Amino acid sequence: MSNPKTVLVLCTGNSCRSQMGEAILNHDLAGLVRGISAGTLPQPKVADGAIEALQLAGLPTEGLFPKTVEDVMDQEIDLVVSVCDNAKETCPVFPRPVKRIHVGFHDPHGEPLESFLAVRDDIRARLVPAVREALGL
Repeated sequence: MSNPKTVLVLCTGNSCRSQMGEAILNHDLAGLVRGISAGTLPQPKVADGAIEALQLAGLPTEGLFPKTVEDVMDQEIDLVVSVCDNAKETCPVFPRPVKRIHVGFHDPHGEPLESFLAVRDDIRARLVPAVREALGL
């Protein structure tokens, strides 16, 4: 089997949607995709609601922490997925050409756990197929 494709899930704060996207891609497309995430203006920590929503679905949360785009810029990225409109508009230029898609999700930051659960399920329902399609998996 060939090396997995690296998918960068990009958001503004890298504390909710992009972190859930990273965890879901690494679980649901294990062996095919290596999900990473970053933010254009990262928050100090991953939102508690995002961690709880992932754990309730049995998804690993160890090692999730907010990162800047600069932190991942030197990696060989095959696909960038922006998950919020702000990140789509401010997406940086990468050192080499990289395919980009946008799959927007509601920002549950500051909302009750139910919002995080709904966004988690929406990410799983729409992000995974979009990445499969974009990479021809």
